[in-house]
Amino acid sequence: MANPFTRHPRQVGESYAQHLVTAAGFGALMMLGGLCVIVHALFPFLFEHTGSRTMAKLHKRMSKRVDRVNWERHPII
Repeated sequence: MANPFTRHPRQVGESYAQHLVTAAGFGALMMLGGLCVIVHALFPFLFEHTGSRTMAKLHKRMSKRVDRVNWERHPII
């Protein structure tokens, strides 16, 4: 039986600790960006571009990770 704590990290080419740090970092940025968007909803003159910049940054980082994982799983020989 596969260890549920290491199965997914291994699938994406990371150790448990590497996955923990990466996922927690993504989550923290998502929460911070979301908080900025909520504040922006109430005060439109604050954080005018923070939410969209945060989304773009996270998308860019995630896209790089997905490309790296696919390359490692399916290298072109």
